[in-house]
Amino acid sequence: MRVVREVIITCLVIAAITGFALAAPPDLDKYRTCNYCGMDRSKYGHSRMLIEYDDGTSVAACSLHCAAVDLAVNIDRTASHIYVGDYGSRKLIDAETASWVIGGSRPGVMSANAKWAFETKEGAAGFIKEHGGTLSTFDDSVSAAYLDMYKDTKAIRERHKAKHRGSSGGPR
Repeated sequence: MRVVREVIITCLVIAAITGFALAAPPDLDKYRTCNYCGMDRSKYGHSRMLIEYDDGTSVAACSLHCAAVDLAVNIDRTASHIYVGDYGSRKLIDAETASWVIGGSRPGVMSANAKWAFETKEGAAGFIKEHGGTLSTFDDSVSAAYLDMYKDTKAIRERHKAKHRGSSGGPR
């Protein structure tokens, strides 16, 4: 009887640990979609961002592109923390201390010029070795996002226009 009880307890502990490991990170439970484009942030866990402002509010984004929009729109507010999904693990990390890669062969999220974050320089270097791109900082990546903003926004609008035109059977 004691052995059976120990086996049951062990199974329950393993199930609890596995359940915790498979559960969505808290930011995805609270902020499922991007505040700007509406994309499902869990599908873009490798690029998602979370901005916490010093007034206690938070803004969730699917990518650096949408986070840059928020930072520009809220120029009068101070971000106390900015987090980004690590490209490999999808874990939220500090965006300002992350190693960033700009460019490479992988398509970006909301941007033709990809910008990816990595918790370690080794992770970024491995990505660059496999996919290309340039090692960067958070500041340089945000600057690149702003430089790319017009082209990216224009491309997004063109895709939306084509999608709506195709679904309605004619021009809008």
